[in-house]
Amino acid sequence: MGQVIAFPEPKAKISEEPGIDLLTAVDVAIRDLRDIGGRCDDPLARALAEDCRKMLQRAFEDALLTG
Repeated sequence: MGQVIAFPEPKAKISEEPGIDLLTAVDVAIRDLRDIGGRCDDPLARALAEDCRKMLQRAFEDALLTG
């Protein structure tokens, strides 16, 4: 039988930064990945950034369509 590992309860974290909603965070990440991919000299890193950007873009568009 498997062993169950109990993780401690997350503590409330007081942040000085205002929170943003998930769709805004994804939108910002998409733009950042586009910028990173355009500035990166490493072809593998550029490809990884582009793949990640495309995945987030699809998820973002799906979330907008489904509400």
